Amino acid sequence: LAALSVVDTAVDRSAAISFQDDIGVQTASSPNKSRAPEPSTMALFFTGFCTMVVSFVRKTYAAIKRALDICAGIAGLILLSPLFLLVTILIKIFSPGPVFYSQVRVGKEGQLFRMYKFRSMRTDAENGIGAVWAKERDDRVIPYIGNLMRKAHIDEIPQFINILKGNMSLIGPRPERPEFVEKFKTQIPEYEKRLQVKPGLTGLAQVWHRYDRNL
Repeated sequence: LAALSVVDTAVDRSAAISFQDDIGVQTASSPNKSRAPEPSTMALFFTGFCTMVVSFVRKTYAAIKRALDICAGIAGLILLSPLFLLVTILIKIFSPGPVFYSQVRVGKEGQLFRMYKFRSMRTDAENGIGAVWAKERDDRVIPYIGNLMRKAHIDEIPQFINILKGNMSLIGPRPERPEFVEKFKTQIPEYEKRLQVKPGLTGLAQVWHRYDRNL
């Protein structure tokens, strides 16, 4: 009986030590061993760290770009104010009707906004025909000054107001009318990617192409 009691005690103690090892409790028979992180844990940590860095860079870039847009908008309106006044007078002389013209355009993430321009066409330019693409030597423009305003992009000056409002940026893809956007989505692969950023007052299309060029 004494021998059986000793054996039972040894078995119980062995089971207890094994259980403590399984749950990570250190005992005299379980030495302290440092374990390297699992690969999956390291991958998860690295992914989270990279996500934080990318998010920080994007937010910082967006804040800096917005600050530059505000400065450019204010400077543009101040520096171009004499031309602003001259164009206003010329439009009133050569064409009856309002000086400014606003039109619905598609902005970032498909949001609609009103874009401001100097009116370079007659007030009845789209009566009965709807939205049409501009063409060279368009007979709908204001006499004497309409074509010049469009070629020199003088009619775009009021869009500095859109920049200050946050609808547009100084540099970005050209904002188009909703009618054209729906059409381009079916004709141009990945056209929707243009809508992932703010539209701009100037960009590659404005620098390299004229009003009468199609996409």
